Amino acid sequence: STEPPYSEARFEEIKKEVSAYIKKIGYNPAAVAFVPISGWNGDNMLEASDKMGWFKGWKVERKEGNADGKTLLDALDAILPPSRPTDKALRLPLQDVYKIGGIGTSPWEI
Repeated sequence: STEPPYSEARFEEIKKEVSAYIKKIGYNPAAVAFVPISGWNGDNMLEASDKMGWFKGWKVERKEGNADGKTLLDALDAILPPSRPTDKALRLPLQDVYKIGGIGTSPWEI
């Protein structure tokens, strides 16, 4: 647990470290919602917590449009589904290949 509980300084420290990692692997940290939560107590999960008065909400900036909110549920609802390439050929992942004597090779997919 953090000391003091619900510490803004600790949240900002973690946000800074995670933002640096996100940038390092090629993503834009401005497009990521950072939400301080307590899963144990349910704070900022479904409803805004009164224990984190310093947290005014999150905001993401992306080319498809900006989004904002206060809770983890808001952040999950703001995730945009990836576009599906419906104009491309159908591809399925190959799970395994079996060689059956006298019959041949049989690919299996799941």
